[in-house]
Amino acid sequence: MPGVENAAGRPGETAQTLDRGLRLLHLVAEAPGGLTVTEAASRLGVGRAVVYRLVGALTAHGMVRRDGGGRLHLGVGVLRLARRAQPLLAEGAVPTLRRLAEQSGATAHLTVADGGEGVALAVVEPSWTAFHVAYRAGSRHPLELGAAGRAILAGRTGEPGPVATAGELQPGAYGVAAPVLGVAGLEASVGVVALAPLADPSVGDHVLAAAAAISATLA
Repeated sequence: MPGVENAAGRPGETAQTLDRGLRLLHLVAEAPGGLTVTEAASRLGVGRAVVYRLVGALTAHGMVRRDGGGRLHLGVGVLRLARRAQPLLAEGAVPTLRRLAEQSGATAHLTVADGGEGVALAVVEPSWTAFHVAYRAGSRHPLELGAAGRAILAGRTGEPGPVATAGELQPGAYGVAAPVLGVAGLEASVGVVALAPLADPSVGDHVLAAAAAISATLA
């Protein structure tokens, strides 16, 4: 019966449209200078009319925008989704951060890039030290300052770290951090900050292990 065939075909068509829309989002995300409709159609292997329909739907949800030249860019809707995902990232990282804080005797943190700044997404303080750095989740700092931000910048070139700094964000504070690599769409680092130099090589090893563990959890 024609009616039955149409009903059966709709789920497949919907899945194909969803797949194409998600692939288009990935293509746009990977094109810092934007993507033309023609380029998108060629890479997706579909006609321009299909891309226009996809762009219309994604634009309506704020996921894609078009600049004055018609090139496609990610929209603010993607940022809203990313912000809503941050609590999930923090929740997944906390067990590893707790272990890192206890191992190193220093305040452990997961920091993510937000534009030109690093934002402390999750922070765990050690339970057994008399004194430790109080570091508030939500704290921001330039990526060029402090171990956490420098580790994120190192991660952009694939360098695993660890990165160590002294007194760049706060006099008398010492930091060691390593980038979280291998998680698509995430620029982040894991590190520790303390009130004394973190010269023990094992601290760097613990930070690297924590970064690898969080990468495995989030990937």
